[in-house]
Amino acid sequence: MLCGLSATTVKQPPTITKQSPKDYIVDPRDNIIIECEAKGNPLPSYTWTRNRKFFNVAKDPRVTMRRNSGTLEIGFRSGGRPDEYEGEYQCFAKNEFGTALSNKILLRVSKSPLWPKEYLEPVVVNEGSHAILPCNPPPGLPPPHIFWMNSAMLPITQDRRVSMGLNGDLYFSNVLAKDAETDYSCNARFHFTHTIQQKNPFTLKVLTTRGITETTPTFLSPTGTSSSKTVLRGDELLLECIAAGVPTPSITWYKKGGDLPSKKVKFENFNKTLRIVGVSEADAGDYSCLASNKMGSIRHTISVRYKASPYWLSEPKNLILAPEEDGNLICRANGLPKPEIKWLINGDPIESAPPNPSRRVAGDTIIFRSVQIGSSAVYQCNASSEHGYLLANAFVNILDVQPRMLAPQSEVIRVIENNRTHLDCPFFGSPLPMLRWFKNGQGSNLDGGQYRTYDNGTLEIKRARKEDQGTYTCVATNILGKAEKQVRLEVKDPTRIVRAPENLVIKRGENARFDCRISYDLSLRLTVTWLKDDNPLSGWRMKKDEESLTVTNVNEQDEGVYTCIVSTELDSDSAKARLTVQDDPTSRIVPEIKDRPEPPTDLELTDPSERSVRLTWVPGDDNHSPIKEFLVQYEEDLWERGKWKNLTSYPGNLNSVILPLSPYVNYQFRVIAINEIGASRPSRPSERYRTSGAPPEVYPQKIRGAGSRKNNMEITWEPVVGTDQNGPNLRYMVWWRRRDSREQWKNLTTRYEKHVIWDTDTYVAYEIKVQAINDFGPGPESPIVIGHSGEDLPGPPRYLRVQERNMDTIYLDWDQPLEPNGILTGYTLKYQTVNGTKVGRMQTESFQSNITSYTLRKADRNARYKFYLSARSQIGLGEAYIVDVTQSTNEVPLITNATVLVDSATPVEMTPSAVPTTVETPTTVIPPTTVIPSTTKSPLSAVTQVHVFARGSKIWNVTVSPNTNYANISWTHNFPPDSTEFVIEYIDSNETVTNVTVKHETPVKLAGLIAGAKYRVRVYSREFTSVSSKYVSFETSSAYTKDQVDIATQGWFIGLMCAIALLVLILLIVCFIKRSRGGKYPVREKKDLPLDAVDQKDQDGSFDYRDEDNKPLQGSQTSLDGTIKQPDSEDSLVDYGEGGDGQFNEDGSFIGQYTVKKDKEETEGNESSEATSPVNAIYSLA
Repeated sequence: MLCGLSATTVKQPPTITKQSPKDYIVDPRDNIIIECEAKGNPLPSYTWTRNRKFFNVAKDPRVTMRRNSGTLEIGFRSGGRPDEYEGEYQCFAKNEFGTALSNKILLRVSKSPLWPKEYLEPVVVNEGSHAILPCNPPPGLPPPHIFWMNSAMLPITQDRRVSMGLNGDLYFSNVLAKDAETDYSCNARFHFTHTIQQKNPFTLKVLTTRGITETTPTFLSPTGTSSSKTVLRGDELLLECIAAGVPTPSITWYKKGGDLPSKKVKFENFNKTLRIVGVSEADAGDYSCLASNKMGSIRHTISVRYKASPYWLSEPKNLILAPEEDGNLICRANGLPKPEIKWLINGDPIESAPPNPSRRVAGDTIIFRSVQIGSSAVYQCNASSEHGYLLANAFVNILDVQPRMLAPQSEVIRVIENNRTHLDCPFFGSPLPMLRWFKNGQGSNLDGGQYRTYDNGTLEIKRARKEDQGTYTCVATNILGKAEKQVRLEVKDPTRIVRAPENLVIKRGENARFDCRISYDLSLRLTVTWLKDDNPLSGWRMKKDEESLTVTNVNEQDEGVYTCIVSTELDSDSAKARLTVQDDPTSRIVPEIKDRPEPPTDLELTDPSERSVRLTWVPGDDNHSPIKEFLVQYEEDLWERGKWKNLTSYPGNLNSVILPLSPYVNYQFRVIAINEIGASRPSRPSERYRTSGAPPEVYPQKIRGAGSRKNNMEITWEPVVGTDQNGPNLRYMVWWRRRDSREQWKNLTTRYEKHVIWDTDTYVAYEIKVQAINDFGPGPESPIVIGHSGEDLPGPPRYLRVQERNMDTIYLDWDQPLEPNGILTGYTLKYQTVNGTKVGRMQTESFQSNITSYTLRKADRNARYKFYLSARSQIGLGEAYIVDVTQSTNEVPLITNATVLVDSATPVEMTPSAVPTTVETPTTVIPPTTVIPSTTKSPLSAVTQVHVFARGSKIWNVTVSPNTNYANISWTHNFPPDSTEFVIEYIDSNETVTNVTVKHETPVKLAGLIAGAKYRVRVYSREFTSVSSKYVSFETSSAYTKDQVDIATQGWFIGLMCAIALLVLILLIVCFIKRSRGGKYPVREKKDLPLDAVDQKDQDGSFDYRDEDNKPLQGSQTSLDGTIKQPDSEDSLVDYGEGGDGQFNEDGSFIGQYTVKKDKEETEGNESSEATSPVNAIYSLA
């Protein structure tokens, strides 16, 4: 803003406008020029430092400073060497308001040293071995470009086997005999001197053998299995892997934890070099190169560490303040490590400057409060770290200036109708004035709608119309006053050719007339120009007026294309026609031969907005067939560069339309005219127009959820096309939850077009929705779509019922499985005849899923059948329901919980151990795991056998009790006894799977485990592997270390256990003595008492009994043959037995235990009941 003011009116501190680069390498053959230019009012003076000391330019005859500039010129015509002036230079531009500093310029002279003379011994290598020819170029400044040639100055052919490394060495992955046919010389080309230096050539001698041994790859560069590299932000990252081996290894690159950045990465040198341009923090990490051939592979990992030299986040800006105003200077920089911010004032540390009560330093910000005249200065912000520094100048200028206009007070602007125009109003003032625009001296401030006001004072009118004509006034106001400027806007009619010249065929010697009728604004000066074949017309036979051109006495030289150009000082238009001269034409005018129209011209974009732009064009010649339609096409360079697509079409009477656009697309347009004959050629493309970004407005289409495995669901969708993405960094938010559940939505963000959900139940319905998101925000959510997790083989049908309704047919009906595990596609019924141990050929019938019955016509009335019924799904054939009808029957009973797991190609025979000859048909559902033979009574005593395992067999409740190196495992199952063996499968942390087969029941001790290790274990049936428990995770306990103390070895613990054992022993002895005293049994007294009908056991443990004739005691012993023993005596041990159950020792001897009920007085006198024992029984008999 200050540039437009007079140099004598506004004072300004210095500002550096031009300087040499920080790292400045010069050609020693030229003069040295170190640039430093600045502006300011008054003009600044310049001083220099060299190596941080004052550099007295006047005392060095070789150094001069340009006039009105700080640029140094160092010449060497009078002698001297350029390298004498190497060092660090800094320029200081100073006037009375402050001092500005340049960067520190490190000046170095380019060097191209000669190659040292050396004798190179021939390199001897066996055929098939690797070889490295070192280059070791001389250190140049800047470093030279390295390449390899032979003595004939021909380049060495490089390929996967032979290539040059980043260090310039030549690597042979394996040497062949033909490699000895030439020599090898390393060459260095130096940039500044444009010279090439050649190293003495290498001679390669190859010792040939009969056969080359194939070897596994080994790395030549870098060596070992790992290395590291540090790269700075914005630099190029170069990673190299060169390997030896026979055959020649191939190199493949990977990045740990992610994909290689496809848009930034380049593979060079036959895939041996990985180049990433513009390094960012996301490029840090571990990169691996894999060298492989048919003999094996090796891997090298390169850890890339990211660092960043300082870079600006917010560079300080010049500050112009009025007295008593406030302001801030902000200096923010970032880097890795984070740079240190230091402030200087006029080149000196701010800490050493005189105190200023209106200034306060707060880290990266200087805060000014109530500034005063005379405190103007130039402040420097220095952000530095170990990787470099940044230096920025920003002045604080304290001014007290009323508003001023920096352009003439009045101005006239003319514009063509419907075009965009700008009304300029440059201004200045301190404090900063507020600017407002008015039209015709009245109304409110113009801003909004088709008006837009810029900070520099310019008013933009997006589409000028006739009603926009008038006088516009801009007013700049601050506390010291105001200033005004007026702009007169005139809106003119466009210049157009309303009747274009037509193609003519004229007889030689006649006159030809081309019409060019024009419409234009009469207030503008019009110019009409005619061209022939794009050259100006000349000759007396060419007669021109404002609306036509006449060519008299035409001849063959007059043939060509004539162009009419009409123009004013604001716009122009043109049209063309061809003249053909004939000897004997039949008509003076070419017959109106209809053809496709000519393409539109002069495409122009106006009225830009966020979602639209106006496109205007000039229609081409319609070639005698009216234009019916204009087709507007577009091309964008972000997603499908070079591909033109249809945008929209418009009627043929329009040539200016507003195009609807999508966000974040860089458009260019073309127009095609269409008449009844066809379409014209496309017009030339318009200029490009980029729309601003916005959140996505569409959601992904064709959302689908389906399982690829029984325990997952893959959610897929069509990606949002490029022009619908509306912004950068498109990603998708995927939502899912189980259908008809109250669980919360789960979500995940991905950049891909698929997401897989694992650990799902089989064929479960999920609600799914997908949402597109870009850097501008989220788009709309898609409607909820129902998907399903993966299918599995279906379970067996719920039942299979077999009925023999007559002697010739068997009727079968069934129901769908309780566990379809997916979409049923049908049923497969296999059956065969059974005659004892002989079975017939297996026959198969297939049914659709809606068919659940079948009538089998028997070929033989006496045939017996075995049936296998399985349900089908898209996965395959499920478990079979088997019915074995060993003899004809009226109906096989329904068994709802029965199935067997069988191979569909192999019949299964299962026969129960015992089958009764006649059993009533059961009326209740048989329990699981039970094998039930079923028959119905018939005169023939027919037997129907159904051999099945219990359907729904499963294993669950796997419990693990881990120890240091073993674990006890138990589980629950519902298999019939001895029907299956169990397999314990456990997996360690290295994914090593171990199986142990066990026959006995739980618990099972799993030995040989590793202390402190993690395992996953499951149990499944060996015979029916699909019956399995879920995986259970456990971890063995850590082994004892030296620091741990075993409690069992502690003295106090051993003493305590001994004391407890002694006390328990004493109690046992006392109890045994007390119980060995014997008891009295008042049998006779008890017999005289009336007894209840049933023996009742009293609370003290005795029994009541009655003595009735010919009736056994209720508690009497039953003999083994089922008869009841009669009492032989009143003192029978059986009669007095407790519960009537005789007891036998292991050797078969009888132990009698009995008691009688004591009198109440005795009971009260001896409340403790004595336990019966063999000793008591002997005492009572004595």
